[in-house]
Amino acid sequence: MRRRQLRRFRDELQPIPHAAHALTWIRGPKAVASSSAPDRVRTSLEVTGLMRFFESRLFSATHVADGKPAPDLFLAAAIQLEVAPADCIVVEDSVPGIAAAKAAGMTAIGFIGSPHAGGRMGPELMAAGARTVIADMRALASTIIELRGW
Repeated sequence: MRRRQLRRFRDELQPIPHAAHALTWIRGPKAVASSSAPDRVRTSLEVTGLMRFFESRLFSATHVADGKPAPDLFLAAAIQLEVAPADCIVVEDSVPGIAAAKAAGMTAIGFIGSPHAGGRMGPELMAAGARTVIADMRALASTIIELRGW
């Protein structure tokens, strides 16, 4: 089943529009902290051409005691990156992910532009603790600037 899923990812997965541009703009360390298994995370990033932005900064819930909505995964990533949780911005497309970011003391931005969010999860993400919600990665830079007060 896992091999079939990874094969399907290789054949069908597409990057979120404008994700590479948004990741190019963001300075400083970037990481992926996912509930998915490490091989799925790595395959997804390689297939979509986004691995170059993250290098070895990939974190999976399989490496912590409690996954999302617990803060463990995000806190582990912050420790490894040597970044204070309050200085972290998390872009999440799930309610458990937003709740985990908030519990970790991080700024959460809800993203509703992914296929599974379908543009309709905004109210749920806000209720879970997102500071704001975006539907297009082209809005990420201005959203971060606004939230940080730069």
